[in-house]
Amino acid sequence: MTRRAERGIRGSIVAVFVAGYRRANSGAIVNAGLGLAGAYLPAVIERRYDVEFRPWQRVYTEIAMLAHAVGMLGPYDETWWWDHVTHTLSATLLGGTVHAAARRRGRDPLPRVLAVVVGSGVLWELMEYTVHALSDRFGLEPVLIPYSVRDTLFDLAFDFLGAVLVLLFGDRLLRNFTRRRDTLSGRNL
Repeated sequence: MTRRAERGIRGSIVAVFVAGYRRANSGAIVNAGLGLAGAYLPAVIERRYDVEFRPWQRVYTEIAMLAHAVGMLGPYDETWWWDHVTHTLSATLLGGTVHAAARRRGRDPLPRVLAVVVGSGVLWELMEYTVHALSDRFGLEPVLIPYSVRDTLFDLAFDFLGAVLVLLFGDRLLRNFTRRRDTLSGRNL
C-alpha cells in the first residue's frame, strides 16, 4: 500500500512538472524537478547511512516535495496558508535530519536543530531576494519570489515552528534513525 502511495505522489510531482512545462512556469518546473529528486532521497540516505525509513516517513518526505511543487502552480499566491505549511514541512525534514544525526553521535540536538533550521531559513530568504533581483536584472521569470518583509518574517516563524516540533517529537518519531540496523537486530557493533 505504501509503495503505491509513493508511486502516486511521485507521479503527481511529474504531473506538476508537465503542467509547469505547458504553462511555461519555470518555478513549477524547477520545484517539481527538485521535488522528484527529493522524493528519492530516502533511498539514497538508507544506502549511505545504514538506516531504514519507516513507510510513513517516506510518504511524509514525498508529500513535502509535492506540496512545494504544487505551490508553484498557484497555491502560493491563492491560498494564504500554503507557504506556512510548506515552510513547516521543510523545517521538520531538515530539523529531523539534524536531530537524528545529533542523537546518533550522542549529542544534544536542541542547539543544533535550532541553529541549522533557523540559519538555513535566513539563508533561504536571502537567496529568494537575490534570485528575484537577478531575475529582474536579466529579464527572466523568477523561480523564487519574495513577497514582502512580513512574508519573510512569517516564513522564518514557521521554520522555527518546524524546528520546535522536531525537538518535541523527534526522540519518539525518529528513533529508527538514531541506531544502526545491526544494533536494532540485536547484534552489537
